[in-house]
Amino acid sequence: MERVHATAAITAPPAPLAGPAASASSAATAVPGPIAPAPHGPQWGEHGQWHWRGHACHWRQLGDPRHPPLLLLHGFGAASGHWRRNAAGLAEAGWCVYAIDLIGFGASAQPGHHRHRHLDNRLWARQVQAFLAEVVGGPAVLVGNSLGSLVAVSCAVFFPSWVRGVVAAPLPDPTLLMPVAQRRSPWRRRLQRHLVVGLCRLLPLELLLPLIARTPLLDLGLRSAYADQGAVDAELRRLVARPALRPTAARSLRAMSIGMALRPRGATAAVLLERMRQPLLVLWGSHDRLVPMQVRHRLPAHKPDLELQVLPQLGHCLHDEAPQHFNRTLLQWLAQLEPQPAPADA
Repeated sequence: MERVHATAAITAPPAPLAGPAASASSAATAVPGPIAPAPHGPQWGEHGQWHWRGHACHWRQLGDPRHPPLLLLHGFGAASGHWRRNAAGLAEAGWCVYAIDLIGFGASAQPGHHRHRHLDNRLWARQVQAFLAEVVGGPAVLVGNSLGSLVAVSCAVFFPSWVRGVVAAPLPDPTLLMPVAQRRSPWRRRLQRHLVVGLCRLLPLELLLPLIARTPLLDLGLRSAYADQGAVDAELRRLVARPALRPTAARSLRAMSIGMALRPRGATAAVLLERMRQPLLVLWGSHDRLVPMQVRHRLPAHKPDLELQVLPQLGHCLHDEAPQHFNRTLLQWLAQLEPQPAPADA
Protein backbone atom coordinates (compact mmCIF):
# COMPACT_ATOMS: atom_id res chain seq x y z
CA MET A 1 0.00 0.00 0.00
CA GLU A 2 1.30 3.44 -0.90
CA ARG A 3 1.83 5.67 2.09
CA VAL A 4 0.15 9.08 2.29
CA HIS A 5 2.16 11.90 3.86
CA ALA A 6 1.25 15.45 4.81
CA THR A 7 4.13 16.94 6.78
CA ALA A 8 5.96 20.23 7.03
CA ALA A 9 8.65 21.62 9.29
CA ILE A 10 7.97 24.01 12.12
CA THR A 11 10.19 26.08 14.37
CA ALA A 12 7.85 26.65 17.31
CA PRO A 13 5.39 24.55 19.31
CA PRO A 14 2.00 24.03 17.65
CA ALA A 15 -0.71 26.39 18.85
CA PRO A 16 -2.95 24.90 21.58
CA LEU A 17 -6.17 23.42 20.27
CA ALA A 18 -9.07 24.63 22.36
CA GLY A 19 -11.83 22.50 20.88
CA PRO A 20 -12.83 19.98 18.24
CA ALA A 21 -11.85 20.51 14.65
CA ALA A 22 -14.14 22.54 12.42
CA SER A 23 -14.63 19.62 10.06
CA ALA A 24 -15.94 16.26 11.24
CA SER A 25 -14.28 14.40 8.39
CA SER A 26 -10.74 13.04 8.74
CA ALA A 27 -8.02 15.06 7.04
CA ALA A 28 -4.29 15.56 7.49
CA THR A 29 -2.92 19.07 7.12
CA ALA A 30 0.56 20.45 7.46
CA VAL A 31 1.90 23.21 9.66
CA PRO A 32 4.14 25.37 7.45
CA GLY A 33 7.61 26.52 8.43
CA PRO A 34 10.82 27.76 6.87
CA ILE A 35 13.54 25.32 7.91
CA ALA A 36 14.35 21.62 8.13
CA PRO A 37 12.86 19.63 11.05
CA ALA A 38 14.75 19.52 14.33
CA PRO A 39 16.14 16.02 14.98
CA HIS A 40 16.41 16.46 18.77
CA GLY A 41 14.56 18.19 21.59
CA PRO A 42 10.83 18.46 22.33
CA GLN A 43 10.16 20.01 18.89
CA TRP A 44 11.76 17.15 16.98
CA GLY A 45 10.46 16.22 13.55
CA GLU A 46 8.05 17.69 11.03
CA HIS A 47 4.69 18.55 12.57
CA GLY A 48 1.20 18.20 11.22
CA GLN A 49 -2.44 18.36 12.29
CA TRP A 50 -4.88 15.60 11.45
CA HIS A 51 -8.65 15.74 11.98
CA TRP A 52 -10.38 12.58 13.16
CA ARG A 53 -14.03 12.33 14.24
CA GLY A 54 -14.17 16.05 14.90
CA HIS A 55 -10.97 16.08 16.97
CA ALA A 56 -7.78 17.88 15.97
CA CYS A 57 -4.78 15.59 16.51
CA HIS A 58 -1.19 16.76 16.56
CA TRP A 59 1.44 14.45 15.05
CA ARG A 60 5.03 14.50 13.86
CA GLN A 61 7.43 12.52 11.68
CA LEU A 62 11.19 12.15 11.24
CA GLY A 63 13.09 10.01 8.73
CA ASP A 64 12.80 8.79 5.18
CA PRO A 65 9.14 8.04 4.30
CA ARG A 66 10.36 5.06 2.24
CA HIS A 67 11.63 3.36 5.40
CA PRO A 68 9.43 1.08 7.54
CA PRO A 69 7.21 3.05 9.93
CA LEU A 70 7.63 3.10 13.69
CA LEU A 71 4.93 4.83 15.75
CA LEU A 72 5.81 6.18 19.21
CA LEU A 73 3.02 6.53 21.80
CA HIS A 74 3.57 8.68 24.87
CA GLY A 75 2.53 8.02 28.46
CA PHE A 76 0.01 9.67 30.78
CA GLY A 77 0.52 13.41 31.17
CA ALA A 78 3.15 13.52 28.41
CA ALA A 79 3.03 14.09 24.65
CA SER A 80 4.91 13.21 21.47
CA GLY A 81 7.71 15.58 22.47
CA HIS A 82 8.65 13.15 25.25
CA TRP A 83 10.46 11.07 22.60
CA ARG A 84 12.86 14.02 22.24
CA ARG A 85 15.97 11.88 22.81
CA ASN A 86 14.91 8.80 20.83
CA ALA A 87 13.48 9.83 17.45
CA ALA A 88 16.71 10.91 15.76
CA GLY A 89 18.60 7.72 16.62
CA LEU A 90 15.73 5.53 15.42
CA ALA A 91 15.43 7.48 12.17
CA GLU A 92 19.20 7.21 11.57
CA ALA A 93 18.89 3.43 12.06
CA GLY A 94 16.56 3.17 9.06
CA TRP A 95 13.06 3.75 10.45
CA CYS A 96 10.51 6.39 9.52
CA VAL A 97 9.53 7.60 12.98
CA TYR A 98 6.04 8.89 13.70
CA ALA A 99 4.48 10.07 16.94
CA ILE A 100 1.05 11.42 17.84
CA ASP A 101 -0.49 13.24 20.77
CA LEU A 102 -3.30 11.02 21.97
CA ILE A 103 -6.65 12.77 22.28
CA GLY A 104 -6.70 14.67 25.55
CA PHE A 105 -2.92 15.14 25.64
CA GLY A 106 -0.26 17.44 24.23
CA ALA A 107 -1.51 19.72 21.44
CA SER A 108 -4.40 17.43 20.44
CA ALA A 109 -8.03 18.18 21.27
CA GLN A 110 -9.12 17.90 24.91
CA PRO A 111 -12.77 16.76 24.85
CA GLY A 112 -15.01 16.37 27.88
CA HIS A 113 -16.93 13.35 29.15
CA HIS A 114 -19.51 11.81 26.83
CA ARG A 115 -21.57 8.91 28.15
CA HIS A 116 -21.56 7.04 24.84
CA ARG A 117 -18.01 7.88 23.75
CA HIS A 118 -15.60 7.07 26.57
CA LEU A 119 -12.12 8.55 26.57
CA ASP A 120 -10.21 5.34 27.27
CA ASN A 121 -7.71 2.96 25.67
CA ARG A 122 -10.34 1.69 23.23
CA LEU A 123 -10.86 5.17 21.75
CA TRP A 124 -7.09 5.82 21.67
CA ALA A 125 -6.59 2.48 19.91
CA ARG A 126 -9.11 3.53 17.26
CA GLN A 127 -7.29 6.85 16.93
CA VAL A 128 -4.00 5.02 16.34
CA GLN A 129 -5.49 2.67 13.76
CA ALA A 130 -7.08 5.55 11.87
CA PHE A 131 -3.77 7.42 11.93
CA LEU A 132 -1.99 4.39 10.46
CA ALA A 133 -4.66 4.08 7.75
CA GLU A 134 -5.07 7.75 6.83
CA VAL A 135 -1.64 9.29 7.44
CA VAL A 136 1.00 6.57 7.57
CA GLY A 137 -0.77 4.46 4.97
CA GLY A 138 0.19 1.01 6.28
CA PRO A 139 0.93 -1.14 9.34
CA ALA A 140 3.67 -0.19 11.78
CA VAL A 141 5.53 -1.31 14.86
CA LEU A 142 4.14 0.47 17.93
CA VAL A 143 6.38 1.61 20.78
CA GLY A 144 4.69 2.85 23.94
CA ASN A 145 5.62 4.32 27.28
CA SER A 146 3.26 3.54 30.17
CA LEU A 147 -0.29 4.44 29.03
CA GLY A 148 1.00 4.42 25.45
CA SER A 149 1.94 0.76 25.94
CA LEU A 150 -1.61 -0.14 26.91
CA VAL A 151 -2.89 1.74 23.86
CA ALA A 152 -0.41 -0.09 21.62
CA VAL A 153 -1.49 -3.50 22.94
CA SER A 154 -5.16 -2.49 22.56
CA CYS A 155 -4.59 -1.50 18.94
CA ALA A 156 -2.73 -4.76 18.26
CA VAL A 157 -5.72 -6.76 19.54
CA PHE A 158 -8.56 -4.73 18.06
CA PHE A 159 -6.83 -4.06 14.69
CA PRO A 160 -4.27 -6.87 14.32
CA SER A 161 -3.50 -6.37 10.63
CA TRP A 162 -2.26 -2.84 11.31
CA VAL A 163 0.32 -3.73 13.97
CA ARG A 164 3.52 -5.67 13.20
CA GLY A 165 4.69 -5.80 16.79
CA VAL A 166 4.62 -3.90 20.08
CA VAL A 167 7.26 -2.62 22.46
CA ALA A 168 5.84 -1.73 25.88
CA ALA A 169 8.09 0.30 28.14
CA PRO A 170 6.63 -0.50 30.63
CA LEU A 171 3.04 -1.90 30.63
CA PRO A 172 1.12 -0.76 33.72
CA ASP A 173 -2.51 -1.57 34.42
CA PRO A 174 -4.00 -1.82 37.94
CA THR A 175 -6.25 -4.64 36.73
CA LEU A 176 -3.21 -6.92 36.51
CA LEU A 177 -3.23 -6.84 40.32
CA MET A 178 -6.99 -6.40 40.79
CA PRO A 179 -8.76 -8.22 37.93
CA VAL A 180 -12.20 -7.08 36.83
CA ALA A 181 -14.93 -9.67 37.47
CA GLN A 182 -16.15 -11.54 34.41
CA ARG A 183 -19.80 -10.94 35.23
CA ARG A 184 -21.29 -8.04 37.14
CA SER A 185 -24.99 -7.53 37.74
CA PRO A 186 -26.60 -4.54 36.00
CA TRP A 187 -27.29 -2.77 39.30
CA ARG A 188 -23.62 -3.05 40.29
CA ARG A 189 -22.53 -1.55 36.96
CA ARG A 190 -25.02 1.32 37.34
CA LEU A 191 -23.88 1.96 40.91
CA GLN A 192 -20.24 1.97 39.87
CA ARG A 193 -20.94 4.36 37.01
CA HIS A 194 -22.82 6.80 39.24
CA LEU A 195 -20.11 6.68 41.93
CA VAL A 196 -17.23 7.17 39.48
CA VAL A 197 -18.92 9.99 37.57
CA GLY A 198 -20.04 11.68 40.79
CA LEU A 199 -16.62 11.54 42.41
CA CYS A 200 -14.84 12.79 39.30
CA ARG A 201 -17.25 15.71 39.02
CA LEU A 202 -16.67 16.65 42.66
CA LEU A 203 -12.90 16.85 42.24
CA PRO A 204 -11.89 20.52 41.74
CA LEU A 205 -9.60 19.73 38.80
CA GLU A 206 -9.95 23.27 37.44
CA LEU A 207 -8.07 24.41 40.56
CA LEU A 208 -5.77 21.44 41.06
CA LEU A 209 -4.26 21.21 37.56
CA PRO A 210 -2.94 24.81 37.40
CA LEU A 211 -1.72 24.47 40.99
CA ILE A 212 0.27 21.35 40.15
CA ALA A 213 1.60 22.73 36.88
CA ARG A 214 2.83 25.98 38.46
CA THR A 215 4.29 24.73 41.75
CA PRO A 216 6.96 22.28 42.99
CA LEU A 217 4.25 19.61 42.99
CA LEU A 218 5.03 19.10 39.29
CA ASP A 219 8.67 18.37 40.10
CA LEU A 220 7.60 15.93 42.80
CA GLY A 221 5.58 13.95 40.28
CA LEU A 222 8.26 14.03 37.59
CA ARG A 223 11.03 12.96 39.96
CA SER A 224 9.01 9.91 40.98
CA ALA A 225 9.14 8.78 37.33
CA TYR A 226 12.94 9.09 36.98
CA ALA A 227 15.68 7.27 38.88
CA ASP A 228 18.16 9.88 37.63
CA GLN A 229 16.88 13.12 39.10
CA GLY A 230 19.15 15.10 36.76
CA ALA A 231 16.98 14.01 33.82
CA VAL A 232 14.14 16.20 35.12
CA ASP A 233 15.04 19.43 33.35
CA ALA A 234 13.26 22.66 32.40
CA GLU A 235 12.48 21.27 28.95
CA LEU A 236 10.62 18.32 30.48
CA ARG A 237 8.72 20.57 32.89
CA ARG A 238 7.48 22.74 30.02
CA LEU A 239 6.52 19.69 27.98
CA VAL A 240 4.25 18.41 30.78
CA ALA A 241 3.01 21.73 32.17
CA ARG A 242 1.94 23.44 28.96
CA PRO A 243 -0.96 21.08 28.05
CA ALA A 244 -2.10 21.04 31.69
CA LEU A 245 -2.55 24.82 31.61
CA ARG A 246 -4.90 24.79 28.63
CA PRO A 247 -8.50 25.83 29.56
CA THR A 248 -9.89 22.45 28.44
CA ALA A 249 -7.34 20.30 30.34
CA ALA A 250 -9.45 19.74 33.46
CA ARG A 251 -12.54 18.53 31.60
CA SER A 252 -10.43 16.13 29.55
CA LEU A 253 -8.66 14.71 32.61
CA ARG A 254 -12.06 14.20 34.19
CA ALA A 255 -13.30 12.44 31.03
CA MET A 256 -10.35 10.05 30.83
CA SER A 257 -10.53 9.32 34.57
CA ILE A 258 -14.16 8.29 34.13
CA GLY A 259 -13.45 6.37 30.93
CA MET A 260 -10.53 4.37 32.30
CA ALA A 261 -12.33 3.57 35.56
CA LEU A 262 -15.40 2.23 33.72
CA ARG A 263 -13.59 0.14 31.10
CA PRO A 264 -15.12 -3.26 30.39
CA ARG A 265 -13.08 -6.33 31.25
CA GLY A 266 -12.21 -6.86 27.58
CA ALA A 267 -10.25 -3.59 27.55
CA THR A 268 -7.99 -4.49 30.49
CA ALA A 269 -4.37 -5.55 30.03
CA ALA A 270 -4.78 -9.14 31.22
CA VAL A 271 -7.51 -9.97 28.70
CA LEU A 272 -5.81 -8.03 25.89
CA LEU A 273 -2.51 -9.84 26.40
CA GLU A 274 -4.26 -13.22 26.23
CA ARG A 275 -5.77 -12.24 22.86
CA MET A 276 -2.63 -10.64 21.41
CA ARG A 277 -0.85 -12.58 18.65
CA GLN A 278 1.91 -10.17 17.58
CA PRO A 279 5.43 -10.21 19.03
CA LEU A 280 5.73 -8.22 22.27
CA LEU A 281 8.82 -6.83 23.96
CA VAL A 282 8.33 -5.46 27.47
CA LEU A 283 11.03 -3.18 28.88
CA TRP A 284 11.03 -2.32 32.57
CA GLY A 285 13.23 -0.04 34.63
CA SER A 286 14.60 -1.81 37.71
CA HIS A 287 14.03 1.38 39.76
CA ASP A 288 10.46 2.05 38.57
CA ARG A 289 8.71 3.57 41.59
CA LEU A 290 5.34 4.11 39.91
CA VAL A 291 4.43 0.52 39.04
CA PRO A 292 4.83 -2.36 41.55
CA MET A 293 7.17 -5.11 40.42
CA GLN A 294 4.36 -7.61 40.94
CA VAL A 295 2.78 -6.27 37.75
CA ARG A 296 5.91 -7.17 35.79
CA HIS A 297 5.93 -10.68 37.24
CA ARG A 298 2.33 -11.34 36.22
CA LEU A 299 2.68 -10.47 32.55
CA PRO A 300 4.04 -13.85 31.32
CA ALA A 301 1.02 -15.65 32.76
CA HIS A 302 -1.15 -13.79 30.25
CA LYS A 303 1.22 -13.91 27.26
CA PRO A 304 3.88 -16.63 27.71
CA ASP A 305 5.75 -15.78 24.47
CA LEU A 306 6.49 -12.16 25.39
CA GLU A 307 10.10 -11.06 25.85
CA LEU A 308 10.77 -9.21 29.11
CA GLN A 309 13.94 -7.22 29.74
CA VAL A 310 14.75 -5.30 32.89
CA LEU A 311 17.01 -2.29 32.31
CA PRO A 312 19.11 -1.60 35.43
CA GLN A 313 19.17 1.69 37.33
CA LEU A 314 16.25 3.18 35.33
CA GLY A 315 12.83 4.46 36.35
CA HIS A 316 9.41 4.65 34.75
CA CYS A 317 10.42 6.86 31.81
CA LEU A 318 13.36 4.70 30.79
CA HIS A 319 13.27 5.83 27.14
CA ASP A 320 13.98 9.43 28.16
CA GLU A 321 16.31 8.63 31.03
CA ALA A 322 18.75 6.44 29.06
CA PRO A 323 17.90 7.01 25.38
CA GLN A 324 20.98 5.34 23.91
CA HIS A 325 20.51 2.18 25.99
CA PHE A 326 16.80 2.16 25.22
CA ASN A 327 17.30 2.67 21.47
CA ARG A 328 19.98 0.00 21.28
CA THR A 329 17.76 -2.55 23.05
CA LEU A 330 14.79 -1.60 20.88
CA LEU A 331 16.73 -1.80 17.59
CA GLN A 332 18.14 -5.22 18.45
CA TRP A 333 14.61 -6.53 18.93
CA LEU A 334 13.27 -4.79 15.82
CA ALA A 335 15.95 -6.47 13.70
CA GLN A 336 14.31 -9.84 14.47
CA LEU A 337 10.87 -8.87 13.13
CA GLU A 338 9.65 -10.35 9.88
CA PRO A 339 8.22 -7.93 7.26
CA GLN A 340 4.45 -7.83 7.08
CA PRO A 341 2.38 -6.90 4.01
CA ALA A 342 -0.01 -3.99 4.07
CA PRO A 343 -3.48 -4.85 5.38
CA ALA A 344 -6.40 -5.46 3.04
CA ASP A 345 -8.95 -4.05 5.49
CA ALA A 346 -9.32 -0.35 6.27
